[in-house]
Amino acid sequence: MKKNTISKYIVATILAFSLSSCHDDLDLMPNDPNTYTEFDVFKDPSSAKLALAKVYASLALTGQKGPDGQGDIQGIDEGTSQYSRLLFYLNELTTDQAIIGWGDPGIPNLHDISWGSNNTFIQAMYYRLAQTVSFSNSFIVNAEKLAETDQEVKSYIAEARFIRAYAYYNLIDLYGNVPLVTKISSELPQQSNRKEIFNFVENELKAIEEELKTGKGNEYGRVDKVAAEALLARLYLNAETWIGEAKYTEAITYAKLAMQSPYKINTNDTNKNGSAYDELFLADNDTNGAQDEAIFTLNFDGANSRTYGGSTFIVKASIGGNMKAPDFGVNGGWGGPRTTKALVEQFSSSISATNQNGEPTAWKDKRAMFFTDGQSFEINNVGTFTDGYAVAKWSNKRADGAATRDATGEYVDTDIPVIRLAEVYLNYAEAVLRGGAGGDRATALSLINELRTRAYGNTSGNITDSQLNLDFILDERAREMYWEGTRRTDLIRFNKYTSNYNWPFKGGAQNGTSVPATRALFPIPNNIIVINPNLNQNPGY
Repeated sequence: MKKNTISKYIVATILAFSLSSCHDDLDLMPNDPNTYTEFDVFKDPSSAKLALAKVYASLALTGQKGPDGQGDIQGIDEGTSQYSRLLFYLNELTTDQAIIGWGDPGIPNLHDISWGSNNTFIQAMYYRLAQTVSFSNSFIVNAEKLAETDQEVKSYIAEARFIRAYAYYNLIDLYGNVPLVTKISSELPQQSNRKEIFNFVENELKAIEEELKTGKGNEYGRVDKVAAEALLARLYLNAETWIGEAKYTEAITYAKLAMQSPYKINTNDTNKNGSAYDELFLADNDTNGAQDEAIFTLNFDGANSRTYGGSTFIVKASIGGNMKAPDFGVNGGWGGPRTTKALVEQFSSSISATNQNGEPTAWKDKRAMFFTDGQSFEINNVGTFTDGYAVAKWSNKRADGAATRDATGEYVDTDIPVIRLAEVYLNYAEAVLRGGAGGDRATALSLINELRTRAYGNTSGNITDSQLNLDFILDERAREMYWEGTRRTDLIRFNKYTSNYNWPFKGGAQNGTSVPATRALFPIPNNIIVINPNLNQNPGY
């Protein structure tokens, strides 16, 4: 939704708690004050739209009051319970791309890959996704009657079905075998296997494809047909890993559909720094041209949708050491995550300057957005922020220089792209190299070089066909999409997560070490297993 209407998220935060809540294992943790009745929420299409906003907001916000107070999820700091913050913890902090010095119980276990079934952050993500499923289910059931006479409400239902499918996509990725709950019920559900969940997501996205608005035909921040196509391409790319069935041809088919849409790679270098890449992660990324690349976003507004998760987390947590918070449009930093040399080394071929120790300090590839002043290349002490390069990718500054919405700099305006067209390019190229039919190497090479031309500001970083292979694609995904919540999934798909590749402090060892193969899945929270005897824990926990 547009920034000037995003306050509807806050209204919907109240309204949507009126939706009937099922009490199965996917709905045990969220609070539900039952302030309103279903009749109040679904009396007309405009009210239903506000309830739909809460379905979206379940991924962006954390509770009923704003940054804290009456949080949706119990047992965890409210800001930490926000979806994209948890995704960073589980899909980036557990990889070569991020490390954090905070000692909160459970955090050191994430970058050590030594978590257990009671890990707070693993539990919180399960509950967050479960709540998103619950809100989606309730909206779908309660909006059906209204949709019989209103075509717009029918499209609202399709959007809620997309959000539910996206939640289940995450549950497949993170936890594997989970209950498939699509109806309001008081019964404890049975456990579904990964293939059953995969098939559900696939069928849902195909079913709603024509019911969603056409590409860029919806309000900014709301999903359209292209979002379903792009998520299908991502789903199919992981099929061989998740269900043992190669679906690279299907990945190509849906990537092509998404690429044939009105979405386009942002090349609008408003701030004239030689690359349009950084504008994807600035506070005006809803208007500076980046919005044309962003297929599915989580919207944030420092005045009206405040949270200590989302982009407020990713911007402020990344600031420490000699970094100056005002340079990033905020009032302070939290001295949290940095990256490891493994990510920095992905940019080694584009180094343009080094320090007296021969460590890189500047790169021709403008995607290498590292802060190096006072930061060491090597990490000797995980708890010291200046050990490891800081990441300056996310900012609350605007490309046009205008002021952001929160004058205090406490909360951030930057939207978080969940799916953007650049990823679709990479998905297409990978599926071609993995043998999918319907695509070709020449197109794959052209798409990769389009991304690299943007990154370098010219064609000097372009590659030849002989350089295009799967190892290059994995490295290019790291360069293009670091700190965007996909790295763990990528490493697992390339069989380089638990073994065959080490990075600093993987497995708790300074130089990294292999970990059990069972760590490719997170455990189902132990208290959920206790409550629902129908569920079996994932192997290794």
